[in-house]
Amino acid sequence: MRKIEITDVSLRDGIQSLLATRVRTEDMLPIISILDKCGFWSLEVWGGATFDVCLRYLKEDPWERLRKFKEHTPNTRLEMLLRGQNIVGYRHYPDDVVEAFVKKAYDNGIEVFRIFDALNDTRNLRKAIETAKKVGAVVKGVLSYTISPVHTVEYYLRVAKELVDMGVDILSIKDQAGILSPKMAHDLVSALKSEFPHYPVHLHTQTTADLAQMAQLKGIEAGADMIDTVFYSLSCQTSHPPGETMIYVLRELGYRVDVDEKLYKKAGDMFVEVRKKYKKFDLLPPYPDVGVLTHQVPGGMITNFINQLREQGMEDKLPEVLEEVVRVREDLGYPPLVTPTSQIVGTQAFLNVLHGERYKVVTKETKDYVKGLYGKPPAPVKEEILKKILGDEEPIYHIRPADLLEPELEKVREEALKAGARSEEDILSYALFPMIAKEYFQWRESYEKGEAVSPEVELSQEEREKIPVEFVITVHGEQYHVQIAGRGEPTQEGKSFFIRLDGRLEEVIIKPLREVSAVTTPYGEIYGGEEVKPKRPRPVGVGDVTSPISGKVVSIKVSVGQEVKEGDVLFTVEAMKMENEVHSPVDGVVEEILAVPGEVVNPDEVVIKIKPKI
Repeated sequence: MRKIEITDVSLRDGIQSLLATRVRTEDMLPIISILDKCGFWSLEVWGGATFDVCLRYLKEDPWERLRKFKEHTPNTRLEMLLRGQNIVGYRHYPDDVVEAFVKKAYDNGIEVFRIFDALNDTRNLRKAIETAKKVGAVVKGVLSYTISPVHTVEYYLRVAKELVDMGVDILSIKDQAGILSPKMAHDLVSALKSEFPHYPVHLHTQTTADLAQMAQLKGIEAGADMIDTVFYSLSCQTSHPPGETMIYVLRELGYRVDVDEKLYKKAGDMFVEVRKKYKKFDLLPPYPDVGVLTHQVPGGMITNFINQLREQGMEDKLPEVLEEVVRVREDLGYPPLVTPTSQIVGTQAFLNVLHGERYKVVTKETKDYVKGLYGKPPAPVKEEILKKILGDEEPIYHIRPADLLEPELEKVREEALKAGARSEEDILSYALFPMIAKEYFQWRESYEKGEAVSPEVELSQEEREKIPVEFVITVHGEQYHVQIAGRGEPTQEGKSFFIRLDGRLEEVIIKPLREVSAVTTPYGEIYGGEEVKPKRPRPVGVGDVTSPISGKVVSIKVSVGQEVKEGDVLFTVEAMKMENEVHSPVDGVVEEILAVPGEVVNPDEVVIKIKPKI
């Protein structure tokens, strides 16, 4: 009986795929204790988006989460997803940061590193693989799977050979979009086992288009040794195959699987109640997304698109954005749509649709990508797109991108300590996400003094009474049944509520123009009240500079009184995890700056006023 090993990915990729990674550590500890007793080869519980989300939204220390997970798993290896030179972020970090991060991850409990590069440029994996092997960890070298004219079986064999030469222990196929067909799974695994017979082959695929179970079976038939699953209550949609089902099927076919399926189901049963707690993030439709076979956008990115389009009042443009993703991906040389290239391609497609002109506004990351600063694209970037984005003067790099970066860790150490870092792990958090880490450190200090509350605190009874919970709206004779499901996170754009509209969960943003303290008549008529004035004025002149997209200001590059020329960078704004540089439209002098880093700005607000030269 051939043995098939299983890695459970419920508490990392499962929650990331279905619940926006917003599940708190305390809700996972009882479940990971059960998973530890099931007999898995490993548990993938860290990396990916979990690091960012812990700091940004949950106000948790991701390092502390890892240490707690380790305490609860004496029997099972812990695994993480590492984005190569991007670590767990969205840009290339210098080698000293990569090396320090891998060592600290190992010290805190990670024994298996699943390391990938979005472009399959193995130069971007070298330092992470080298460091992980040096500390004694197991390394899964990843093939980021996608479909294009250049991504053939022969292409993946070339990448696998480079990974083997770097010393990886396992060859891992990563199908993050759920587009790996049964035939391609069989062909690719067969080729890998033939070319590298002494290397285990691991198969990771998602259920977005409902191909995953078939792909896993055909991959195992071809010789795959390991697969990823989740427990049933976090399976399917854009997640992964239910492990309980796969165990049953594999045993029936004569394979040996040493996982206790009853304990596995117990963990799934426990999460049924946990998932209810996070229903406001549980927004995906209950059917497969077969459109992914064309646009190849991972499920989490679809949710980002929906939220961004809602903020711009363009939700009906989603099909157009997905069509533009296909065109942008072709323009940029067919990169696999996995972090960070999924954000680069997706955000650029969004901006192209938003502004009604392709590449009128280009993110900093798109510019860096076509310059070669993320690595070598699988196919050449189209020449006309290169010229439109870079012009004739900007250089294109062909060396390993990290070789252009100076060591960074010691430079940020003092800055991080001033911002509130207390440990080497804190300093690494700051090196990866300076603004987000600083906000977390400030919140942590306030929380410890009793001056701040944890994000999970429920609404007070007084607040609940002010919110209508269920009603019927009649518009032009059409009736809509509305239930308030909960309040979302407060935003600069307005007040966020989750509602059920005729049973369908939706998020709505309410931007108050007038507010009253109470409804004053039996019939609910609103009169009086106070006008809510906008924080920043609307643009009226050529020197009134706005953001091209709703997002958070990352940095201001100019000061009041400074002379600027047309095209100079004035500020950067982060949206969809990408940074957008905003340039001066005219020659002139900076007259007024109306935002500071960390604030959210909208396209209809002036951020910087410039007095044009006459």
